[in-house]
Amino acid sequence: MSIELIDITKQYRTLQGKHTVYRNFSLKIGRTESVGIIGHNGAGKSTLLKLICGAEMPDKGQVLRKMTVSWPVGFSGFFTPDQTGTANAAFCARLYGRNPKEVVQFVRDFSGLGKFMDWPATGMRAKLAFALSLSIRFDCMLFDEVLSAGDMAFREKATKAIETLRSRSAFVMVTHDLKAVLQHCDKVVVIERGKKPFVSADVKTTVKEYYYRRLAEMEDAKLAERGGF
Repeated sequence: MSIELIDITKQYRTLQGKHTVYRNFSLKIGRTESVGIIGHNGAGKSTLLKLICGAEMPDKGQVLRKMTVSWPVGFSGFFTPDQTGTANAAFCARLYGRNPKEVVQFVRDFSGLGKFMDWPATGMRAKLAFALSLSIRFDCMLFDEVLSAGDMAFREKATKAIETLRSRSAFVMVTHDLKAVLQHCDKVVVIERGKKPFVSADVKTTVKEYYYRRLAEMEDAKLAERGGF
């Protein structure tokens, strides 16, 4: 069981013409493999999650899914914001053939939303999406900055859940938290503007090099702000 991206190309039309996010990019995610995605803002990290789950299609290449895959948890476009958390959870449960009452109760308990489950979902999407994805139990979970959402108690609960997931599920995590990548991931994808995405199984070395590269970029930016002095 796996998910494979094979020589995918993805472009968007902009006012300046076509912008290529990925060109002939390949990635394989194994049955219980954990993948971290790091890089610049706007470089295409969230786009990669959408390609993996099918929310967007590549212009060229193939995405082969041989296991069930979640929506990108943290992706704000998944839920209907004017519906309650309860209504959204029940709808997703029916969509995936789960018992709506059981799913709603699990989501209510895990998320800690309580009575707020009966409010419009606008301000609770991260907690709602994470708890809901756990209740449905996909083979591969997709997380978009979920460990930075919610309060400290929720983030700690989410971190423990991810540790448990490692034994039975694959997951792909977009994050700026390099410590989380070191702690949870078997493989890392580095996506930087103007460079071809880099995939590495040497997570420690790759994260260290990326960290010092970004540190140097920030120092250069500060120097430029001071006029080079």
